[in-house]
Amino acid sequence: MPVRVNKMRQYNGSGLGSDTVGTEAPARPDKDFSMMDRIVLALLVVAPCLMTSGKAAAQDVPGIEICTVEKTMERRTSCLQSNVDFLQKTINRMAADHQQKLDAASRQIDGLKAAVVSLQKAVEDLQAAQKKAEAPAAKDNAPTPAKDGAK
Repeated sequence: MPVRVNKMRQYNGSGLGSDTVGTEAPARPDKDFSMMDRIVLALLVVAPCLMTSGKAAAQDVPGIEICTVEKTMERRTSCLQSNVDFLQKTINRMAADHQQKLDAASRQIDGLKAAVVSLQKAVEDLQAAQKKAEAPAAKDNAPTPAKDGAK
């Protein structure tokens, strides 16, 4: 009985195939789907994205608008008022943010001042200890006067 040898192209994941003898290639998932299955799958994935993006486009984004394109005075006034409101909210928000930063910097400065005071005290203590240590050493090194009665 003749031995049958399977010779096939094996997919190695890099897009290149290699000739193998006697081994079976793993099934590639993209070969199992027909073109129609791929289209349906793509529509199922893309359709929810398209539906949600329409909702976001209808929302009014706050910001500065160009009001000169409005024809009626009421619409132009409303546009200008919304610009003023936006600017006031922005100014108030930025003022609060900067005040928080100033408060944090002030607290940091106070902490640094306290650290400087404690370091100055430590330096003064070390200088006083050094002077005390030098005072007895200076007495020991001083020349003793010779006595006149020893002549």
